[in-house]
Amino acid sequence: MLLNQSKLKALGEALAAVVPNTYHYWRPRLQPPFCVWAEDSGNAFCGNNRVAEQAIHGTVDYFTLEEYDQTVERIQEALNTQPIGWALNSVQFEEETNLIHWEWSWEM
Repeated sequence: MLLNQSKLKALGEALAAVVPNTYHYWRPRLQPPFCVWAEDSGNAFCGNNRVAEQAIHGTVDYFTLEEYDQTVERIQEALNTQPIGWALNSVQFEEETNLIHWEWSWEM
């Protein structure tokens, strides 16, 4: 199956239901918390000189000031509603902005 735009759109909608300030690729200047998600690469299986199957990889980044932000669990619950594989990639404290940055990688 080739790239399915409706699956990408559904992922964005699931995240926006949890974090109202959710953006695809970029965000305008605004106060945290906010979420940015994007597809960034893919893999393909080829047969008969054409792509037969395609997997898309991407990330979800959530930025917050709150140390034990319960939204993190709601984001993971939203990811579980989607037909994707995902993993928590990193959690970082960004000293320049004083934000806690959660990052998940996903593949569909």
